[in-house]
Amino acid sequence: MNGTLIDSAVRFALHHETSTDYDLRIANLKAYANEPGYKIIGPTKPRGKPAGMILKNGYIVAQWGDLKRVDMTFSVTKSYLSTVAGLAYDNRLIRSLDDPLRDYVADQFDGEHNGKITWRHLLTQSSDWSGCLFDLCDWADRPPKQGTPDEWKNRALLEPGTTFEYNDVRVNLLAYSLLQVWRKPLPSVLKEKIMDPIGASTTWRWHGYENSYVTMDGAMVQSVSGGGHHGGGLFINTYDQARFGLLFSRKGKWKNLQLVSEKWVNAVHAPSAANRAYGLMWWLNTAHELGDVPPAVFYANGFGGNFIVVDQEHDLVVVVRWLEPNSLGALMQLVEQSLK
Repeated sequence: MNGTLIDSAVRFALHHETSTDYDLRIANLKAYANEPGYKIIGPTKPRGKPAGMILKNGYIVAQWGDLKRVDMTFSVTKSYLSTVAGLAYDNRLIRSLDDPLRDYVADQFDGEHNGKITWRHLLTQSSDWSGCLFDLCDWADRPPKQGTPDEWKNRALLEPGTTFEYNDVRVNLLAYSLLQVWRKPLPSVLKEKIMDPIGASTTWRWHGYENSYVTMDGAMVQSVSGGGHHGGGLFINTYDQARFGLLFSRKGKWKNLQLVSEKWVNAVHAPSAANRAYGLMWWLNTAHELGDVPPAVFYANGFGGNFIVVDQEHDLVVVVRWLEPNSLGALMQLVEQSLK
């Protein structure tokens, strides 16, 4: 790798810090001020300064910032949630991603419209599920700039699988549905099946909301959130993010253990029907959204400039914390050019 370009990439990351408020409660309240009844009901913590790491062939070639600091990672959590779905699929708890959820979950999928929704629809954010979960309603999450709450509530529903819509209530519904098939807390599944085997620290936490506890086989269990939209989600350090990214760079294999199937890893970065730039809760570079970066690159993406970027072809992983989000393409171009 070209050391000069790598040094330039590190300087670029340090000098393009996100403008997101350090107080992430304030940042959330500003970002989602147009959402009717918006409230923070999960944990938050102030964010840190820029941090990150570049791995090539499993080796750390560059790092910056406080790598052990545990920070919120917002929607990067969705890629971890997707992995728990993949584990359920690998273990035959989910027979097919095209099965309707009503065959697995006793509530939330009643009626003609919601009854059509499949696992794939939730994983690709194309379900247009209609309803409320933990006092949060789908229509109030990132509503259109025009219209009234009554119009949003009574909108015409779109055929599941046809239209991509980023919606955290429906992502939380996926977590709730996976809790029904695993029948134990999803953080426990992630810890046992993924994080412990890859050597992650004991400092990461996966939170839900203060009101997202459900009864599971006689015990109270928290249904976790898929991001930090209302607080909660995954709180994790840079080292652990890098290990997770490396697992996907190596197609689900860690040393001699196939922790998640290669079939699943391939599926997460296959373009979905509703959005060619989105797979199973991973973002894709199929249309060169990141500029002059290989189209096969895929990445986890969270509010405030949190990213895990995976380039399987070059066995390259880049973890970035608190980068100005529209600067990711320029950063990755410097890193990719260092390989030439």
